Amino acid sequence: MTTYDPRTATGIPTEPVGSMPRPEKLQQAYAAYDEGRIDKAALEAEQEAAVDDVLARYEATDAPIISDGEQRWSSFATYPITDTLAGTGLAPSLGPGGQFFAIFADGHGRQLPKLVRGPFEYVNYAANSLRKSIGKATRPMKQAVIAPSMLALLYPLRDPVEGYSREDFEAKLIDECEKDIRLAFDAGAARVSIDFTEGRLATREDPRNPWTGAGLLPHFIELINGVMARFTAEERASIGIHTCPGGDRDSVHSADVPYNNLLPEMFKINAGYFLIQLASERDKDPVYESIGRHLRTDADGVTQMAYLGVINPGNPRVESAAEVADRLVRAADFIDRQQIGSTDDCGFSPFSIDEKPNHGSPDFAREVAFQKITNRVAGTRMAAERLGVS
Repeated sequence: MTTYDPRTATGIPTEPVGSMPRPEKLQQAYAAYDEGRIDKAALEAEQEAAVDDVLARYEATDAPIISDGEQRWSSFATYPITDTLAGTGLAPSLGPGGQFFAIFADGHGRQLPKLVRGPFEYVNYAANSLRKSIGKATRPMKQAVIAPSMLALLYPLRDPVEGYSREDFEAKLIDECEKDIRLAFDAGAARVSIDFTEGRLATREDPRNPWTGAGLLPHFIELINGVMARFTAEERASIGIHTCPGGDRDSVHSADVPYNNLLPEMFKINAGYFLIQLASERDKDPVYESIGRHLRTDADGVTQMAYLGVINPGNPRVESAAEVADRLVRAADFIDRQQIGSTDDCGFSPFSIDEKPNHGSPDFAREVAFQKITNRVAGTRMAAERLGVS
């Protein structure tokens, strides 16, 4: 595990969630690869060019910790099991036609494959990408990984998989998620966060999407804590949980769900920090109050931190540094200032094919994203000075 003090550069810690918009040229390459018009080497060349651009631009923002923007991934959720969203390179235990992970507010959905046989194993790990990126960066890097609770949705909701029980499958999920995190730290990640966007959605009860009405949130928490139990308190201080109401094509899937359906349960996860969507939340004070009430000072040996979303990736309007600072200072009326950090509400583009319609194009969205990150960093420093945090 790389030694990294998140307070050194900005007083109040700040870090990204993970993804950046893929340039239009890369999105076209993904489509061409799925259609057999280019080979994998040609796709990888476009991925590498996009990563190089992300790293150069990230470092220009003065961010203390950066990511490679997940440019080599099909999505934040399916990178361990397939090469592309269309299913090219799908893991041999899986087939098409699984549950919808989410149906978004604009009406589009993202569907998962389904488990058709055992045993289940990852075919890719996050560290496979990180190892290629970390030598190109001069700043510490973080790595996002997918939660076992998301991949638990690969198992059919009602029909058992012949010869492979749900219990055996989920035990393997915990093993694989632990391995994903450990490999990321071994590759040099300073921080690892677990994407848990399905948490808020798990309380929505959408009749179009049956798993959301199955009361799965307590079990999701149990699965993630099964992973946390594999790590020491010192290790968990650098392991985070990310929650948001989704983000794809500038739309969301669960912003209408009351946050308090999730927050009291989420902080039962024995992680060191939480990346919490808030910039796009309409009524922020009740959420700040709930975070302050439920954030723990002793989560099995670790003091929890709340990294508050101060940037909305779905809106092309660039938040000013002063606006970022004001949000953090206001949050300190409800949350211990020593337990506050800042982040973006979500990844800027969690899926490899994303037209970014509110922005007009993924290339423009990419420009906007780095402007927003620059202001997140500057505004976090301003807030630290106003709050006397160092």
